[in-house]
Amino acid sequence: MSASRTGWWRWVPLTPATILLLLFLAGPIGYCVWIAFTDTQLTGQAGSEFVGWDNFRRAFADDDFRNAVGLTLVFTFVSAIVGQNTLGLALAGLMRAASRPVRTLTGTLVITAWVLPEIVAAFLLYTFFRREGTLNAILDWLHLPAQNWLFTLPILAVSFANVWRGTAFSMLIYSAALSEIPREVTEAAEVDGASGPRRVLYITLPMIRRSIGTNLMLNTLSTLSVFGLIWAMTRGGPGNRSQTLPVFMYDQAFLKSLIGYGTAVALLLLLVGSLFSVVYLRLMKVEL
Repeated sequence: MSASRTGWWRWVPLTPATILLLLFLAGPIGYCVWIAFTDTQLTGQAGSEFVGWDNFRRAFADDDFRNAVGLTLVFTFVSAIVGQNTLGLALAGLMRAASRPVRTLTGTLVITAWVLPEIVAAFLLYTFFRREGTLNAILDWLHLPAQNWLFTLPILAVSFANVWRGTAFSMLIYSAALSEIPREVTEAAEVDGASGPRRVLYITLPMIRRSIGTNLMLNTLSTLSVFGLIWAMTRGGPGNRSQTLPVFMYDQAFLKSLIGYGTAVALLLLLVGSLFSVVYLRLMKVEL
């Protein structure tokens, strides 16, 4: 049998999987792209019409859409890029230097928050931040002024909730990365007189930079799509002060029945995620 015929037969076992991917993945994606260019609604309309780029032009002219973009960037920056990434690295570093019982207890507490169903975590954080919640009870016990956090600082409240729930992933990534750093390297730097911050800045961070890039990309993409946590805690409110792009998309597509417009917003959210991915991949590129 010739080499070309042998190469062709190698693809035969992949045919069923390829058909399933085209049917259940590429097909729905293509249909969603088509809907984004129509005026499809959930109001019993007889049919939909092709409207071209009207949905996208409408989005960029919509003050609520621009507000959702800004809140999405704030939510992503605070909870993923700064919160989960920094706290996960700090916990991984502390656990590496801690005793085994402390590592076990800390790891169990942090991972428990991660494995909880999103709706359960959202309810727990709602009861923590609400006016009669745990946080205000603690502040009252300390004789500090309390406030309705979900009303005065809703986007920060949901950001901290996402940090609490998602930090475990970063901690696991960085724990694995730090375990690959030879202790001899850090011990030699310590003998040479390098302080703790200098060892972290000039030894630890450069040696785990690819893990940092990977973690940032995965955290950013997962945070961009967070919906259930925000919806259960604030429903995007009060008003639209915690309405990120996924919540705005749901509101337009299913509450206001504007499926075409909501799908266009979803494609724009996909574009935002793609831009973040490109930036991270370029930063992670190894210099030749």
